[in-house]
Amino acid sequence: MQLATLYSAAVHGVNAYTVSIEVHVTPGVGNGDIKHAIVGLPDNAVRESLQRVGVAIKQCGYFKPRNHMVVNLSPADVRKEGTGYDLPIALGILASSQQMSTKKLSEYLLLGELSLDGSVQPIKGALPIAIQARKAGFKGLILPIENAREAAIVNDLEVFGVKHMQEVIAFMDDDKELTPTIVDTREEFFHHLGASDLDFSDVKGQENIKRALEITAAGGHNAILIGPPGAGKTMLAKRLPGILPPLNLHEALETTKIHSVAGKLAANSSLIYTRPFRNPHHTVSDVALVGGGSHAQPGEISFAHNGVLFLDELPEFKRNVLEVLRQPMEERRIIISRARVTVEYPANFMLLAAMNPCPCGFYNHPDKECVCGSQVVQRYLNRISGPLLDRIDLHVEVVPVGVSEMSQMQEGEKSASIRERVIAARKIQEERFAGVEIYCNAQMGSKQVKEVCVISPVGQTLLNKAMEKLGLSARAYDRILKVSRTIADLSASPDIMPEHLAEAIHYRSLDRENWAG
Repeated sequence: MQLATLYSAAVHGVNAYTVSIEVHVTPGVGNGDIKHAIVGLPDNAVRESLQRVGVAIKQCGYFKPRNHMVVNLSPADVRKEGTGYDLPIALGILASSQQMSTKKLSEYLLLGELSLDGSVQPIKGALPIAIQARKAGFKGLILPIENAREAAIVNDLEVFGVKHMQEVIAFMDDDKELTPTIVDTREEFFHHLGASDLDFSDVKGQENIKRALEITAAGGHNAILIGPPGAGKTMLAKRLPGILPPLNLHEALETTKIHSVAGKLAANSSLIYTRPFRNPHHTVSDVALVGGGSHAQPGEISFAHNGVLFLDELPEFKRNVLEVLRQPMEERRIIISRARVTVEYPANFMLLAAMNPCPCGFYNHPDKECVCGSQVVQRYLNRISGPLLDRIDLHVEVVPVGVSEMSQMQEGEKSASIRERVIAARKIQEERFAGVEIYCNAQMGSKQVKEVCVISPVGQTLLNKAMEKLGLSARAYDRILKVSRTIADLSASPDIMPEHLAEAIHYRSLDRENWAG
């Protein structure tokens, strides 16, 4: 018997780290003393692996040693979770009991859950594990075939997808060659880039709302749509990703990592090519929104990373759920702290919300009468806290389009045309913030706002009067300046003109004193 050392990996947040698996089999002590143990802070799923592995070994024609056996998972002070250690533990037992060669074991990172017949089942987090394998200098990665394409988008690493444990044993014994999975990441990425199936040309009228969403996309701003039922709020919101700039390769990798660690990628898939659009129901819990749980997982705000988080019927969300959005909206990350572990997930998302103006839905409707009093309307609006509204840059009123108008209207402007203007505006911002970790106007801090959003005396007078009349906070002041800077970028104007400021002020509907009567 000998000590066998293999290597696997574990995921923490959206990153992975290497786990050493040491297996030592020695003769039993005394009168038939048999002891099998896994040490190194394993959870229940890892402890149960010995039962699965034992049956799988026997089904493959090998024997599980009836001796004293210890499996050590290192680093021993970090909790190990999940079923991905089954394959390396099984191979470690065979190697330690001299039933297979150990010559190539240290060259590869190994992962996979085992069925009782020895077949290898999919795992979570293949992409960050592949990145770690390359970073740690391993020759290759052996994992379930369903995860192979996902892992193979990492260059300079041999990725072998397997269906059965026997394939790996034969490979280690030099009895069989495995075929590496090869993915041309850049070619595949650019091949799949394309426009969304949902197009703004499908929307009749609502040109002012399209303009507001164009500004939202150009500057990466948060926005809220307020209007009666049937006005088209949800339809417009779903078309926002179609006018956003396409993901670059770095953003696609970041987004894919988050979905990978949560096991949300489809089998045999590789990169995520389109910006996420997440639309959780208003009954969502705060944990489901921000992430966490007994086994920490990303939440909806992380799944919306580099994309859009759409909250429909905003006042119907629980107050505590909405309040947990405030910090991630500012810091663009979420830190989940528990007694034993602290996990950080990225959360660089655009918040787009929609709501009715009142409980009956018809306040300010051009044709239907609202049955809610002004106090009822105000109480309804008060379900959304002031600090949260301050973090939303554009408040946009949506008025329904009449049937007669809809029948007369021609097809609207296509998303592709709007997207070109958005990309041009983002290009201006990219050059403006070169060398700084800011990618759009919405991400500017106070220092950048002072430097970039310089306005004329006429514009300053206009803004001061608006601030005084609307009773806006200092945060809202900065929001107006950021939005006006984006409007100027869409016009390719180096300066913020008074008309840009006036349009930005117009998008603060909920701040107007007489809005709710």
